Amino acid sequence: MAKPSSRLTRWCKPSTWRLQPAPSTFAPSGAWSNKDMDPVPPHLRTWTTVNYIAYWISDATNAAVWELASSMIAIGLSWRQALPAIAVGHVIIATIMVLNGTIGARLHIPFPVLNRSSFGFWLSYFSVISRVVLSMFWFGIQTFTGSECVYQMLKAIWPSIARLPNHLPASANITTVGMLCYFLYWLIQFPFMLISPQRIRWLFLAKAIIVPPTWLAMLIWAFVKVPPNTGILATHADVSGSTLSWAWLSALNSALGIYSTLAVNIPDFTRYAKNERAQYIQLIIIPIAFTLCSFVGIAVTSAGISLYGKVLWDPLKLIDQWDNRAAAFFTAFAFVLTTLGTNISANSLSAGNDMAALCPRYINIRRGQIICAFLGGWALCPWEILASASGFLSFMNGYTVFLGPIAGIMVTDALKYWLIHRTKVDVPSMYRPHGRYRYTGGVNWRAAAALLVSVPPNLPGLINSINPKIKVGNAVFLFDIAYILGFTLASSVFFVLSRLFPAAETMLDHEILEDDVFTPAEGSYVESGEKQDEKKANTYPVDVSSLT
Repeated sequence: MAKPSSRLTRWCKPSTWRLQPAPSTFAPSGAWSNKDMDPVPPHLRTWTTVNYIAYWISDATNAAVWELASSMIAIGLSWRQALPAIAVGHVIIATIMVLNGTIGARLHIPFPVLNRSSFGFWLSYFSVISRVVLSMFWFGIQTFTGSECVYQMLKAIWPSIARLPNHLPASANITTVGMLCYFLYWLIQFPFMLISPQRIRWLFLAKAIIVPPTWLAMLIWAFVKVPPNTGILATHADVSGSTLSWAWLSALNSALGIYSTLAVNIPDFTRYAKNERAQYIQLIIIPIAFTLCSFVGIAVTSAGISLYGKVLWDPLKLIDQWDNRAAAFFTAFAFVLTTLGTNISANSLSAGNDMAALCPRYINIRRGQIICAFLGGWALCPWEILASASGFLSFMNGYTVFLGPIAGIMVTDALKYWLIHRTKVDVPSMYRPHGRYRYTGGVNWRAAAALLVSVPPNLPGLINSINPKIKVGNAVFLFDIAYILGFTLASSVFFVLSRLFPAAETMLDHEILEDDVFTPAEGSYVESGEKQDEKKANTYPVDVSSLT
């Protein structure tokens, strides 16, 4: 039996944690890929249309969507102004999802790898790192929301928990009990982060069956307590004129921002589709599910204004007002379930994919999720972000400064995939730092130029949102449409430059999905010039058993 000291020494060695790449990987060495990053083989492509429907229904019924919708009421909009902003925003997001997702479903590769064909091998790390940071932010926010659910469940069982003394200052924006519940929820969700993408889809199905009835019950409760003709249907906007216009645009931008992260990295999930048609349903289910769920959030929040005399934009704070302990417990439990699934799927798994690309020799999806749990769960202090409705919207707007341009470039590249490249891409080269998608020094200068044009216009508004004392003049209004502006500018510039100065090395006569002749020492290959037959094009001899 090995001594404890020897085991500790072995665990401290980097070689102990080094991952072994699949023998048939496209990457020239283990430093550039691992089993989780390689294309998904046919037997692990398990997601069907039903899974994508369940995925989005479950994601739509989460507290963040409720908070987004009802916080629009908090900034002065009526339901008549807020709901169209949400609907339009999610139609746009759904379109982006399908455009980016279809390529992932065809090629079965993750976002960090696919992204290299748009930005170049090295510049792609900018978007990957941005996505990692945002995933961790969202992970912390959802964990905080889950802790509120745990608090309501404990309060329903043990009411005296609300009277426990607080030993934290008011400036902390969280109480001692709140911190305890945060830790408990963090522990509850941690084991779910070890489940593979193939198996986690059953959690989405469970959420889609259990949670929507809870939301429907809350809507009925709102209409019974406050009839529509005296509640939500009777409310009007508290702002008017240009203030109303900019408030509506800000709401639209926030609607875009809530899932703009996933719109960029949706290939992380569509890569598991049985076929590309399975994910087309996103174009329909996303706008419908999110608009209906947002209506519930707005309606119940509006009822709360009449019943309690204040805007309770957080549904868990609304539940806190209830005297019916059983209703509070089961409703809070439903929110625990939906928050758990959303946090794992949209944040934890996404961060795991991106971290695997940043350090594939030592990090796979599972290890990346564990890192996200500690950094996103504790280091980013999400309770500070969610301290107020305006703070939540500022956060939603803030990260669209970068995601709008990234999504614009990727969508334009997706259109190039169909219209210019005619679906003829080189998958093996996406795994190689010296492949055809290296461009110039690892940078696609067209994408770099698009970023330089689209990001700076929104930076003054971002700075002002972080510190309102810094005055930036009328430039602050651009921040209200940060995603729209960044997306439009980046996509336009990238498209024009790609048309005027096409990258000849990426123009192919046929699609390359597997190696013809590959030289690992040089990281290059020689094409055979023969088109892959259908069977070969859809078969990847890659072992991804680490996912299951």
